[in-house]
Amino acid sequence: MTDRVRAEELRRAERRLQAAQLASDVACLDALLDDRLVFTGPDGGRHSKEDDLRVHRSGRQVLTTVAEEELTVLVTGPTGVTWFLGRVVGSVDGSPFDVRMRYTRTWVRDDRHGWRVIAAHASVV
Repeated sequence: MTDRVRAEELRRAERRLQAAQLASDVACLDALLDDRLVFTGPDGGRHSKEDDLRVHRSGRQVLTTVAEEELTVLVTGPTGVTWFLGRVVGSVDGSPFDVRMRYTRTWVRDDRHGWRVIAAHASVV
């Protein structure tokens, strides 16, 4: 498989992740997030895969909009990086937010799981 084909696969995986975040689809998020995930949030805090799944499962975080403005994809072998820029609207613990965000995600691919996020960082733009 060429890096170009992998890049298109990764682009689809990124968009599945966005849709799963919007729907709080915990099963889909579980499949797309590597068990070793480290997510650095806009506040600088570090979070695990289980932390991420917990906020979706509990309903503490509710997203109403994930609007992609730009998506850049880079693939080299079984490693990929996506850069998402877009508007994210929702609430956390009942406090609303409407922000323009940049997510940088590092993905790893294997034949068993496909593409999975292993590291991510988010910042408000």
